[in-house]
Amino acid sequence: MSMLKLSWSLFYVLSITIFSFSLGQDLPRDYVDAHNVVRAQVGVEPIQWDEELANYAMQYADKRSSDCLLLHSYGPYGENLAMSTGEMFGIEGVQMWVDEEQFYDYDSNTCVDDEMCGHYTQVVWRNSMRVGCAKVSCNNRGVFIICSYDPPGNVIGEWPY
Repeated sequence: MSMLKLSWSLFYVLSITIFSFSLGQDLPRDYVDAHNVVRAQVGVEPIQWDEELANYAMQYADKRSSDCLLLHSYGPYGENLAMSTGEMFGIEGVQMWVDEEQFYDYDSNTCVDDEMCGHYTQVVWRNSMRVGCAKVSCNNRGVFIICSYDPPGNVIGEWPY
């Protein structure tokens, strides 16, 4: 094998490996796995991927691609949003929501004063059994991520688990 062919072969293999790794953090199973690890920690049944929810999320994400603003769709589903001014993988968005666990007080079913925890409670909401997520690159070079949940969580007066 010539040195040129070997170089191109190596380049091809490395390109496929890097490309596969980068895709491997935005696949449906990646979003689902990131949710289910946390759901298992609190004894909640696993959530399942739903293409209808993913399509809804993608349609809304496309609308946000021009500005990357964290504005809710006010649609029929529960919803978590994340954005970044640089690259962000879907599992990093889920982790941002999960990191709010520290601000959730289970006994009172409330967030600590002046902190958000509703994204976390949506991730672990026991009645939310289906999820669909989408990610877009925004015109401002940022990233917008949305996960839609059905049935929606964060019902007032109910505990997530």
